[in-house]
Amino acid sequence: MTTLLLTGFEPFGGDAVNPSGDAVREAAARWTGPETLVTGILPVTFEGAPAQLNALIEEHSPDVVIATGLAGNRSVISVERVAVNLLDARIADNDGAQPVDAPSVAGAPAAYFATLPVKAIARGISAAGVPSEVSHSAGTFVCNHAMFAALHAAAERSGLRAGFIHVPWAAEQAPSTDAASLPLADIVRALEIAVRTSLGVHEDLPVSAGTLS
Repeated sequence: MTTLLLTGFEPFGGDAVNPSGDAVREAAARWTGPETLVTGILPVTFEGAPAQLNALIEEHSPDVVIATGLAGNRSVISVERVAVNLLDARIADNDGAQPVDAPSVAGAPAAYFATLPVKAIARGISAAGVPSEVSHSAGTFVCNHAMFAALHAAAERSGLRAGFIHVPWAAEQAPSTDAASLPLADIVRALEIAVRTSLGVHEDLPVSAGTLS
């Protein structure tokens, strides 16, 4: 039986909610299979996020890992293509940790590319009427750290594919009326499409998703 691991994050700082975690819980509630879906809500901490993610991978031996997180300054679903081996925190995590110029995994490569069909995922989400893009930077905070951990695990486990998706604020929960956001239902739908595409597509589309800046 094919197993997919889908994760989101807990609220960060003073936020009451995190749309990535809410969308993951809603996607799990709507899941009908036939594959096995395992979900987890990760802490927004440099120590806890990769530890919990790796524990879930070890316990469930998934075939696919899709981690998700909030990018509050983005207005579209961002399918991440690259994770860098760098922790450079502009602000502290939920434990108060603020690493600067540290590796995500000591001795690992400088970067990993997502092993999911990122272009096909972004195109499928856009085709469903939800704005989406391929992103080439997952940042240097806990989201990138989780993505790097997932891809490092994939590099060490035969058959495991992994990637990361950033989501904007849910419109119903955005911290201000002018905050970039999408309806939570659209975010959930985007994750469902990402899951289905990741399970069904093993070779990405031969189309450009590059940028000029």
